[in-house]
Amino acid sequence: MTTQRAVRLSDVAAVAGVSKATASKALNDSPVVSAATKAKVREAAARLDFRPNALALSFASGRSRTVGLLTHRATATFSRAVVMGAILELGRRERAVLVFDGRIHAHREMTESIRTLRDRRIDGLLVVGAGFGRVTPSITHQFEVPVTYAFAASDSPDDSVFVPDNEQAGYLAGRHLVESGRRRIAYVTADAADLAVQRREAGFRRALEEAGLEPAATLYGSWRQEWGAEAVDLLVESGRAFDAVFCGNDHIGFGVLDALAALGRVVPDDVAVVGVDNWEEIIVDQNPRRLTTIDLDLTGVGRVAADNIIDPTPFGGERFVTPNLVLGPSS
Repeated sequence: MTTQRAVRLSDVAAVAGVSKATASKALNDSPVVSAATKAKVREAAARLDFRPNALALSFASGRSRTVGLLTHRATATFSRAVVMGAILELGRRERAVLVFDGRIHAHREMTESIRTLRDRRIDGLLVVGAGFGRVTPSITHQFEVPVTYAFAASDSPDDSVFVPDNEQAGYLAGRHLVESGRRRIAYVTADAADLAVQRREAGFRRALEEAGLEPAATLYGSWRQEWGAEAVDLLVESGRAFDAVFCGNDHIGFGVLDALAALGRVVPDDVAVVGVDNWEEIIVDQNPRRLTTIDLDLTGVGRVAADNIIDPTPFGGERFVTPNLVLGPSS
């Protein structure tokens, strides 16, 4: 069995009736080649299904067509979704990806990664953080290529940062509960100092204000499932009436569901519950779906951030990716 030889640039040149050098310039859109010759060469390349050699293109253009990806715990559940979105998009845009996973906040480890990435002559760098609990130090000034940040809070206002729209997530949850007829809605979430907590609360309160409502209660704790269950006990002990709970994340939401079931409260008839993250889409042991939630589209965050490496926006600042309401039996 013989293996078919790959189509070469010389084959394209022969079919188009031009020199190999002219064919190369035409395919690279050189201004010294006429439009008619470019069209003729491109038609020949398409007919032969010619695929340019990536290494040759790199030498010709002076670009590596490789993007660096610097992460903080790439295997972390939520970071992994961002990384996957970025890698898939870069692959679609025919870019190679050079991944360095480590502790962004560890100075020595970060310094070594930066040196290696610069040595590899990458065309751009995507920095993927691990959420908003800590501010990510800017390293843009250490590179001469575009640098973009995803799922991170950079300490430089000039950096291009792509994040899920946490305020809109809170607004979607609050509006959904209001439109479902709920009027005494509690907010159970994590540490008040967390940026994601603050933004989700701002959106939630905006939705309630539009309906002329105030939160029935606001309880701060942790992101853990146990805190959700404890918060329900605190709400009941306080004597505050509530017919819905907006939970800062799905873990808290699962805890709330468990505690309500233990108290004999029927969901959603007695109490409706909404979370954030669409955690059940990520793991396999929460089946069937129990919770209405807000999907932050973290894969989309990675995708649009990767696009910004290839086609950078002229201005820095935060750019938000729109979340989606995912209905479940809890509301």
